[in-house]
Amino acid sequence: MTDEPTFDLRSLAIPAYGPSFLFGVGDGAILPVIVLTARDLGASVAVAALVVMLIDLGSLIFNVPASILTARYGERHVITGAAVVGVLAALLCAVAPGLIAFGVGVLVMGFSASVFMLARQSHLTEAVPPQYRARALSTLGGVMRVGVFVGPFVGAAAIHVFGLSSAYVVCAAALALAGLLSTRMPDLPAHPHLAQARSEVTVRAVLREHRRVFLTVGIGILLVALVRAARQTVIPLWADHLGLSPQATSVVYGIAGGIDMLVFYPAGKVMDLKGRRWVTVPSMLVMGTALLLMPLTGGALSLTAVSCLLGFGNGIGSGMVMTLGADFSPDVGRAQFLGIWRELSDVGGTAGPLLLSALTATVSLGVGVLACGLIGFVAATVLYRAVPSRRNAKVP
Repeated sequence: MTDEPTFDLRSLAIPAYGPSFLFGVGDGAILPVIVLTARDLGASVAVAALVVMLIDLGSLIFNVPASILTARYGERHVITGAAVVGVLAALLCAVAPGLIAFGVGVLVMGFSASVFMLARQSHLTEAVPPQYRARALSTLGGVMRVGVFVGPFVGAAAIHVFGLSSAYVVCAAALALAGLLSTRMPDLPAHPHLAQARSEVTVRAVLREHRRVFLTVGIGILLVALVRAARQTVIPLWADHLGLSPQATSVVYGIAGGIDMLVFYPAGKVMDLKGRRWVTVPSMLVMGTALLLMPLTGGALSLTAVSCLLGFGNGIGSGMVMTLGADFSPDVGRAQFLGIWRELSDVGGTAGPLLLSALTATVSLGVGVLACGLIGFVAATVLYRAVPSRRNAKVP
């Protein structure tokens, strides 16, 4: 027998997961072609790479403002607004006459993604019973990954027929549909006694009150994001180091991505039934081990095997950053807390490729990969010490 309330995740399929999938499709459609568009507009290789980073930079800049908007206007309105802004940004990218206008469009796409993800996480945190929280948020992360996986294929089909700029039109269409679906998202139950307190909360007050969490679990989340971001760069770089063709590299990356997508729901269920530590720590241990094994690979077969192990480690951790953020977030000041939480994650996501690049330039690619693997073990240690071990354990 169980005293847990019953809850059907399928009730979230259209209002919550539908827009998330479509946002993923939109991102996936444009991510592979941003560099190509920048190059067509006259950018050098270095500048084109910088333009790609503008999406992450936009998210990094706008996480805290996104939390303020969410707290003030509510999740449903903010999500719909983020979709509208994303549509306009994608269309700007499609018709940009020069590199500066294109860069502005890419940067605003990062703003839109930041607002969307924070508001979506905030809504699910309150809408889903705590006993189902990890499954709900792991599914959210998994659905986004599926969308990002599907997006390049949809974009490629459009490009084949209509040309390069049509990928941005695909993105705009996906975001427009996501915005329409978001209007069906039910409002959260009203809590008048909390509404006034929430309106008076400041980001600085939340940062001060929860600094212990940010300096413990938050540092672990930063390291997790660093390892995950490095993973996206390591596979193609090491494949190139081994002399594999671009086609072979794409196949290896795609297979690893497929493994990644297969395990998000079981991981969420384990977190709900056994506790967060049962997934957070193994995820980092597996990824750290895979990265340490990467320099030992010598061909396509061994690289595929290690990449699949890396994808498995990343996949079982799907949603863990959002779940931990939801667990530790307060009722009053939740949006502001999650904005700071996403800021820590984005800092780690930006630092990963930079660390790998710096070590590769100064020492070697192998040393850079090994360093990222060791950071995975450091992240596992931090999370083991900071994350409650038992299911339903009270957080600080």
